[in-house]
Amino acid sequence: MGIKVAVVGATGQVGREILRTLAEREFPADEVVALSPGRAGGQEVSYGEERVLRVRGLDGFDFRDTDLAFLAAGEAASATEASRIADAGAMVIDLSARFRLEPDVPLVVAEVNAASLTRARRRRIVACPGGMAGMIAVALKPLHAIGRARRVVVTGLHAVAGAGKEAMDELWAQTRGVYVNEAPPAEQFPKAIAFNLIPQVGEIRDDGLTSEEQGIAFELRKLIDPDLTAVASCVRVPVFIGDSACVVAEFERPVPEKEAWAALRAAPGLIVLDRREEAGYATPAEVAGEDAVYVGRLRRDLTVPNGLAFWCATDTLRKGAALNAVQVAEELLRQRLLE
Repeated sequence: MGIKVAVVGATGQVGREILRTLAEREFPADEVVALSPGRAGGQEVSYGEERVLRVRGLDGFDFRDTDLAFLAAGEAASATEASRIADAGAMVIDLSARFRLEPDVPLVVAEVNAASLTRARRRRIVACPGGMAGMIAVALKPLHAIGRARRVVVTGLHAVAGAGKEAMDELWAQTRGVYVNEAPPAEQFPKAIAFNLIPQVGEIRDDGLTSEEQGIAFELRKLIDPDLTAVASCVRVPVFIGDSACVVAEFERPVPEKEAWAALRAAPGLIVLDRREEAGYATPAEVAGEDAVYVGRLRRDLTVPNGLAFWCATDTLRKGAALNAVQVAEELLRQRLLE
């Protein structure tokens, strides 16, 4: 009996990327169903280069013969639909923030902690981290294995793709408007994003942190080590696709630079640029459309005994969202957790 896969939110950017990635990686699905909440039913979406799927409405869809469901329709849809889908017998891979911090739901990056997927047997829900936390975890894990990271300071530079298609359209319209003296007002962000930086990603809480900053700290702890402390400053940047971060990590034990470089080069999911020269690093524009997390500018942090600083970047929609979700699905299949 083959695998039936449902993609909820198939008309959105991430949903479309999931369908593209499933086809590119030849995920062994006998049937793929495209679903969308609201009134998107009846639209068509591409699945691979030759196949087109007609989108069905989510309301009332019967998941009893579905083996695997990707939830990429936002936190509200995950809150109402994830348990219903899981109770019907499907394994749910959720890309929203709804379940990331729940203790009995595994938060998984395929290269970092795939073994924790066994804990998904009870609730049949797996959470994917936010793109920034997932990217940093892939880069930090091999260094943590050497010296055990104790504290991490993150400056996250978030592309507008993480806020959806409307946000990307707003960046385009505002950029064009600057040159024709007709810049539209800010609607998707608190301030204009074109030619600007906005030091706010997510809602600002009473303690001064944004929801994204709090999420990164908690998610890194769940992904890497429960004793890891982290502080993040998140900035929305006028980049369409490509998240990046400056990371400073303090370790319990020394991490020699040569050993760190070797560990990063050997780690799965990473491409390392270790040239200490002008332009010897990857930028967000260069990683758009790529699957890997790019790491470079590794150097010592001389302000603490065992500190390292590095730069990393990845595609917001691929490794930051869709690719990791499909890799999690591949791991569920490999570990025979879809049976």
